[in-house]
Amino acid sequence: MARILENKTFDEIAVGDTASLTRALHYEQLETWAAVTGNVALVDAVESAAREGIAKEGGALGMWGTSLFSTLVATELPGAGTRIRSAQVHYHRTIGIGSQVTATVTVTSKRPEDGSLTLDCRCLDADGNELIVATADVIAPTTKIREPIRRLPEVQLNHGERFSALLKEAATLEPMPTAVVHPCSKDALIGPIQAAEENLIKPILVGPEAKIRAIAEEQDLDISPYPLVDVQHSHEAAERAVAMVRAGEAQILMKGSLHTDELLHEVLRRDTGIRTERRLSHCFLLAVPTYGRPFILTDAAINITPDLVTKRDICQNAIDIAHAMRVKEPKLAILAAVESVNPAMPATIDAAALCKMADRGQISGAILDGPLAFDNAVDEEAARTKGIVSPVAGKADILLVPDLEAGNMLAKQLTFMAHAEAAGIVAGAQVPIVLTSRADSVRTRLASCAVAALLVEAARAGMVGGKVAGG
Repeated sequence: MARILENKTFDEIAVGDTASLTRALHYEQLETWAAVTGNVALVDAVESAAREGIAKEGGALGMWGTSLFSTLVATELPGAGTRIRSAQVHYHRTIGIGSQVTATVTVTSKRPEDGSLTLDCRCLDADGNELIVATADVIAPTTKIREPIRRLPEVQLNHGERFSALLKEAATLEPMPTAVVHPCSKDALIGPIQAAEENLIKPILVGPEAKIRAIAEEQDLDISPYPLVDVQHSHEAAERAVAMVRAGEAQILMKGSLHTDELLHEVLRRDTGIRTERRLSHCFLLAVPTYGRPFILTDAAINITPDLVTKRDICQNAIDIAHAMRVKEPKLAILAAVESVNPAMPATIDAAALCKMADRGQISGAILDGPLAFDNAVDEEAARTKGIVSPVAGKADILLVPDLEAGNMLAKQLTFMAHAEAAGIVAGAQVPIVLTSRADSVRTRLASCAVAALLVEAARAGMVGGKVAGG
C-alpha cells in the first residue's frame, strides 16, 4: 500500500503540535547536495570532514541540519502548501560525520489574522545535546492536501569510495612481486608505481631499459626502488615475464603497453607457458552506485562464444575470485534473455546444465541459478513480480553472460551510463593477470592489483585453485 502524504491546514493545527525525524549524516548525502546545488563549499566540507571527522559550527555541513527543518515543514507540519516567511538559526555544536541527529519542529503560536505560525525548531544529537536551534515564521496552508508519496529518483554519484574496503584489505598483505610486462607508455608505467605506493605490489619492470627510463624521466617518476629487467622488445618482455613466474620470481603478471594477445600467447604456450587445466577467463569487478555491493561480470574479454565446458571453467574462476574477496558462498546468476529454458535459445540450455553440474559437484563453492534475465538477477522486486523463487535472484554476486559480446556491451553500459567503477583481472592461469587500459582510472588500476593480491593470498591459504570436477 502506498504511503500517504497529508498536510495540516491552519484550522487543524494547535499550539504544541510537533513533528520530528531522525537522520544520519553521510558523505554521499553531502556529495549529492553539492552536485544538485553546485555549492562547491559542500565539496570542500566533505574533504575536510574526511580528514577531521567533524563539521564546523554554521559551516556547509551545518546547513545539512537546517535542511531537516525544511523537510519537516514541507512534508509534515504544516506540510504541503506551507510558505516560509523568515527564519533565525543558531548553531551550537558540531555535527559529526556518521552521527545520528533528530530534528523537531513545534508550533509555539498561531495568528489567525494572517494565517501564520511560529515554529520552534531544534536539532539534537543522540545524547540530547542541542546542535541547532531555530525559529521559523510560516504561512500555513488553508487547503487540505492528501496524496500518495511519490518515489524519489535515485541519484548516482561517480565517486571513488566503492573499492575502499577492497584496497584496505589488500594493503594489509605483504606486497606481491609483480612482473610488469613492457611498461613503455606513461599510463603503463604510472599504474604499477601507484600500486606500489599503496603497498599492493612490488613491481618488476620488464622491457627496454632505455625506453622505460626515458618515460620515467619525462613524467618525473622515481623508478629507482624497482628492479628493471632489460629486454629488446614486447615479445621478449612477455616471454621473460612468464619465465619469471615459472621460476617463482613473480606472483602476479601485469600487462603494460603491449597487446593483450601478445601477452596471452606466451601465457598459453604448452611448453613454456603458465596455463592450468582450466580455460583462462576475464572477470570485471564492477561497483555500481545503485547496487548494494561490488559484483563480478564474466567473461567480457577473452572467450568469444564459450561452450558448456568453457562456461564451467569461467564459473569456477569467478567463484575463486569471489572467495578471495571474502565472499564465502557467492550467488552466481547465469544470464539469458529470459528466465525459462527454451530449446531455441542455447544460453538457457547451458544455464540449466550448469546448474545441474553444480548439483553434481562439477562446479563448487557457490550457489548457482539460471537462466535468469538481467533484471531478476539483480533486482528482488523484479524477481518477485515474475514469481521467481530463488536464493540467487535479486542477490547475485557473480553474473555469467552468454558470450563475450553480451558481456562487453553490458560492462560498458554499466561503466558509461550507470557510472560503475570497473576493475579487471584474468584468472585460470598459474597466477593472476592484471589487464589495464589507457582509459582506466587510478582507482581502477589499484582495485585490479588489489584483487590479484587477494587471489594470490587465497591460493596460498588453499581457499582457491582446486581442480574442476569432470575436467
